[in-house]
Amino acid sequence: MGGATRELPVRPRAELVAEASVLGGDPRSETGITGRRLEAGAGGDAGTPSLRSRPAIPVQPRGGRGAVLSLRPRRTLSPGHSPRRVLRGEHGPQPSRERGGGPWSELSTRSAMASPGREGEHPSVTLFRQYLRIRTVQPEPDYGAAVAFLEERARQLGLGCQKVEVAPGRVVTVLTWPGTNPKLSSLLLNSHTDVVPVSKEYWSHDPFEAFKDAEGYIYARGAQDMKCVGIQYLEAVRRLKAEGHHFPRTIHMTFVPDEEIGGHKGMELFVQRPEFKALKAGFALDEGLANPTDAFTVFYSERSPWWVRVTSTGKPGHGSRFIEDTAAEKLHKVVGSVLAFREKERQRLQANPHLKLGAVTSVNLTKLEGGMAYNVVPATMSASFDFRVAPDVDLKAFEEQLRGWCQAAGQGVTFEFVQKWTEPRVTSTDDSDPWWAAFSGVCKDMRLTLEQEIFPAATDSRYLRAVGVPALGFSPMNRTPVLLHGHDERLHEAVFLRGIDIYTRLLPALASVPALPSDS
Repeated sequence: MGGATRELPVRPRAELVAEASVLGGDPRSETGITGRRLEAGAGGDAGTPSLRSRPAIPVQPRGGRGAVLSLRPRRTLSPGHSPRRVLRGEHGPQPSRERGGGPWSELSTRSAMASPGREGEHPSVTLFRQYLRIRTVQPEPDYGAAVAFLEERARQLGLGCQKVEVAPGRVVTVLTWPGTNPKLSSLLLNSHTDVVPVSKEYWSHDPFEAFKDAEGYIYARGAQDMKCVGIQYLEAVRRLKAEGHHFPRTIHMTFVPDEEIGGHKGMELFVQRPEFKALKAGFALDEGLANPTDAFTVFYSERSPWWVRVTSTGKPGHGSRFIEDTAAEKLHKVVGSVLAFREKERQRLQANPHLKLGAVTSVNLTKLEGGMAYNVVPATMSASFDFRVAPDVDLKAFEEQLRGWCQAAGQGVTFEFVQKWTEPRVTSTDDSDPWWAAFSGVCKDMRLTLEQEIFPAATDSRYLRAVGVPALGFSPMNRTPVLLHGHDERLHEAVFLRGIDIYTRLLPALASVPALPSDS
């Protein structure tokens, strides 16, 4: 863990707007300084920005409006280390798509330079890093600490706080900002508090230190998936409340457990409880993915996870003999059929540049089990597959295809489902839909390019859609490599802060959607 952190005072918006105006920034954003370089102050922490600026050479950006590429003298770098470029625009520095990996000696130097909670850090970033340090890592997440953290946020923001224990030790925390018209359905902002395990030896920094390097990258498990979004919700609400706003629709923020292991003791149970029904959710936002381009990805549906175990039984015997009808031979036939299907779907994806991963069905062989000794032919063997079935697939027909593959392999071959989702839903992205019109309208006003996709994996959105709540998956991270579940998961602080700006515009629009027939 890093050194002790301290909460920095929240600066008044008027002061921030005035400062942005002086520096040539966008007064609508707390984070934007246009056409200026934020550099380390002389003699201070090398990672701490000062307000000293240099002229920037403007270039025509591929995506953002008014972006500039700042050029600075090159450092003397060790062999093999690529300098990193930072694209700086209306909302502060944006990381380039390529990041060079420095030698271990340089990483150690940066560790000494970039201690947590340093003076001058934006208070929203400090809060984000505090949340990242809570070890809600599977399989033994510290949910108690996360709930206490959220309770304190509710107290500071003057929000209602409800704790719903959906299973022993599994609490859904609901923070509520009441609207002015309780008859209307509410806006639900969902995020999960748990994160996946880490292989610490492959990380450049402690994955639970929330280390921030001299260029502003925050390294931590959950930096992208999805503690960033949870704090962005909170900070957008904080900003809107501080400005005195009120909206017709109530805003609920739900922080749920166990999403990373299927949500079976989290959102899946929560949507069946009376406490959820009392929220009167009319529309929801949930997690998405980073996008390495200038665009932002929004997900309107997702594939159905089918985890299938195929078990084959056959004749056992001595490993020196040619035994007929073995479990391995029959299992091999099933594996061949599945992998042939996999290759067909892979080629279909590659042949059509308009298709995205979520639009096809993928499958991977993830486990092979069987046998007790090298010289004993096993009587039973099994193979496990992870299918992600596209939402337009006929699920009954697909299950029959699985059955057919097993029957073709011979007698004694069966399959079972470890997980089987059969209720795929699609959220409308038609311009006539009021919720989509509000969401996409804000993005258009902010000149954000949206790419609509089907989420390739599974999130808690599927449980919301299944009970009739339309949901979009959206994590506002562009110009950012997709690093969730990977080593050195990280997010640039400027991308994180710009996400708060985006939610600060989205929430008023969504919470002000006029009354709909469904509200009654």
